[in-house]
Amino acid sequence: MKTTTGRPKMVILSSYADEASHGLLGPQMAATIINETTPYECIVVVVTRKSDPKRLMENLYDYFTPQRPVIGFSLLSGGSDLISLAGVLKRDGAITLLAGPQAEADFRGEPNQAKHPHRFIGHADHFSFALQGPAEQIRPFLSDTNGKSGMNLPGFVLRKDDGRIVSVSMQRWDQNFLGRVDWNTLYRLDGMSLKALVPSSCQVLQQIGCPHAKRSLVVDIDYPTALSAPGTRSIRTKTTGCSFCDVAIDKGFQGSLDLKTVLSQITCLPETITGRKIPFELINENPLPGLVQLLRATASAGVALSEIQLTLRADWLLRGKSHLQAALKAAREVGLRIVLAAVGFESFDNRILRNLNKGVTVDTNLAAVHLMRQLKNDYPDVFCYLRHEGGNHGFIHPTPWDSPESEARVQNVIAVHNLAEDILPDHSTPLIIHHASALGAWIRAVEGETGLRYPRQNSWIAWWDQPVYSS
Repeated sequence: MKTTTGRPKMVILSSYADEASHGLLGPQMAATIINETTPYECIVVVVTRKSDPKRLMENLYDYFTPQRPVIGFSLLSGGSDLISLAGVLKRDGAITLLAGPQAEADFRGEPNQAKHPHRFIGHADHFSFALQGPAEQIRPFLSDTNGKSGMNLPGFVLRKDDGRIVSVSMQRWDQNFLGRVDWNTLYRLDGMSLKALVPSSCQVLQQIGCPHAKRSLVVDIDYPTALSAPGTRSIRTKTTGCSFCDVAIDKGFQGSLDLKTVLSQITCLPETITGRKIPFELINENPLPGLVQLLRATASAGVALSEIQLTLRADWLLRGKSHLQAALKAAREVGLRIVLAAVGFESFDNRILRNLNKGVTVDTNLAAVHLMRQLKNDYPDVFCYLRHEGGNHGFIHPTPWDSPESEARVQNVIAVHNLAEDILPDHSTPLIIHHASALGAWIRAVEGETGLRYPRQNSWIAWWDQPVYSS
């Protein structure tokens, strides 16, 4: 794919599911900011497991010729393919930058690597620098890519010649840069060349971070069952939000965007052949209190919606029952579907929920299930939560705390409440421990007390593998 604008070029690479067709809010919002406020022209290229690395490299170099490539990486998803690609590009002379969630933590790696060489060393070898926080911080650098001024700008993280990694505090999120997304910037490798990817669904940002992340707590997290009888030993750990959530630590909770900014994003969405906006996920962990207001505002603006997808916690679903009922009544009037795309149940065992610091119990989860079924009965045409309707609810299994007793409890709950029929996903999600999450600190503490060492898979700590004693 060649362009003829004469502008310098940039590409953002992002991991992507093989058969997916959705937009990518973070990378495409960043590309929009770059296209509209810098000298650069920027596209987003998705990389799947089926992408041929050699063919991808050829297309990238063809796109950039004759200029020096400037390539951002986002949403690595713990994989090694994109990381290896970044290293090759950097060695070939490209400017490679790591952005997205936990960019600084993944650039730096785990703490105290000199004393613990088994720990994740970070990605500093593969990237010219990292950018932590809002995308607009890249703008001054793109005005002087050959200079050094950008290295002292907010949000930049880099490794000095002496090996020290230094960073500058990031800027606060600015709504002035969050009101527009050009969804025509997405490309994928199709055969021999890069082809435009038209998204079938998108995302709208309404809230930055998660309100649950405001609750910084010190909790006792049990030892892995393989090392100790359940509940007999624990590690006291500071956690922000859910203990497995690295984004909660990365962003915390930065508040909500005003209605004007959210409406501006919605107007940017592509339309279906009927003139309605294509389905979108509302990025807001607690969306119900303001949902009716949002629906009224879009209707007043003459914007027709087709489907809103929501992700939220079980307890916030229960608290927001009346708000959701009001929104469903409003949706029925305009032919809009509200899809409960993901409720973060995560487990149906209280001890595991406590170790995950979910802040809910099995009874809370089951009450939410009852409410979802009730709402489906009351609003069958506009309320959706089933798998074939787009529902994919959180169920984390296995975890380090599984035992025959916990397995029996969970299976009993599943059977008694018939959760396999409409709630459980087709496949559970194994617990992922990112090195910068609260569980990352927890497992390092377990290692310190036991002398065991768990393998690392890039930025993930492979608790599921057999640990070994340090020599």
